[in-house]
Amino acid sequence: MAQVSLRKVAKVYKGDVRAVEELNLGIENKEFVVLLGPSGCGKSTTLRMIAGLEDVTKGDIYIGDRRVNDVPAKDRNIAMVFQNYALYPHMKVYDNLAFALKLRKYSASDIDKRVKEAAGILGISHLLNRRPKEISGGERQRVAVGRAIVRKPMVFLFDEPLSNLDAKLRVQMRTEIHKLHLKIQTTMIYVTHDQTEAMTLGDRIAVMKDGRLLQFDTPLDVYNQPVNKFVAGFIGSPPMNFMEGKIIKNDGRLYFDEDAFKIKILESMYKELDSYIDKKIIFGIRPENIFDKLFASAATPDNTISVVCEVVETMGSENYLYLSTGRHTFIAVVKASNKPAIGSTVEMVCDMQKVHFFDPTTEEKIV
Repeated sequence: MAQVSLRKVAKVYKGDVRAVEELNLGIENKEFVVLLGPSGCGKSTTLRMIAGLEDVTKGDIYIGDRRVNDVPAKDRNIAMVFQNYALYPHMKVYDNLAFALKLRKYSASDIDKRVKEAAGILGISHLLNRRPKEISGGERQRVAVGRAIVRKPMVFLFDEPLSNLDAKLRVQMRTEIHKLHLKIQTTMIYVTHDQTEAMTLGDRIAVMKDGRLLQFDTPLDVYNQPVNKFVAGFIGSPPMNFMEGKIIKNDGRLYFDEDAFKIKILESMYKELDSYIDKKIIFGIRPENIFDKLFASAATPDNTISVVCEVVETMGSENYLYLSTGRHTFIAVVKASNKPAIGSTVEMVCDMQKVHFFDPTTEEKIV
């Protein structure tokens, strides 16, 4: 069994630089977990502590039932795939794949079997007699993954492995890594700052910021139920729209007042928002939950706002509308056939079942 457990793990560098703080994380056997966050959030440091490449300042790391804080990296039965491939340029692909096994004194027949098996899984059997400089970036990344596969480790660790690839290859390799996980059924921990990679690959996503774990949940729950404004804005492309305003009460009903518009709030949210009446609040809505009134069957005066279209970005199957209330600019994702004139006033409908409200001081989600 290859569960990975981090219990109150912290990493502090000289000068009291706190890279990771009190991190608790439980990763199940055969699970694919993505550590997601911006540069400097502590995700790569966390991965390196699991790998044994960084010492743990505080807390405990378990792989299976074994505490590994003091176990050397070579004895942890993990394999790590790096961003820069780290292939030996003078060796052929076959020898790159076989190198770690030779160091561990495996027999020639066992090495040959494992290398050819890994090459077959990754579709690089025809490259075994080439050197790294003779193959493409995507093929080099496959070799780097293959070098990890041949060892048959308990846990795979990926440190932003697709960062050096172009956009098309990233999509292709993302699919290959997903297929690989389904084939070999091994615990995988994957570090990235790319939320698209996180959403498409992970069984669960651990969102980090400033060395702290903010949310650890399935991709859909992180997307639909973010715990705070940071998570809400980091997940999603285009990101969630935020507008400052206040909650007002009129004839027993609650409204979000942005100044340029007032929009009715669902009664199911009244209990959580009651203490914010006449106070500042942050309103959040995703671009795909805003519709042109002409194309919205559920349009009412209570969920419709008038805004100015400032920019239209044509994306092929859809358009991104950059809209302005005068105080705020926000984005709506609409069908390609919906292309209002620049500078025109358009009426947009908000799906009020999909909105979020955040506390302006703590930025925690209220409802």
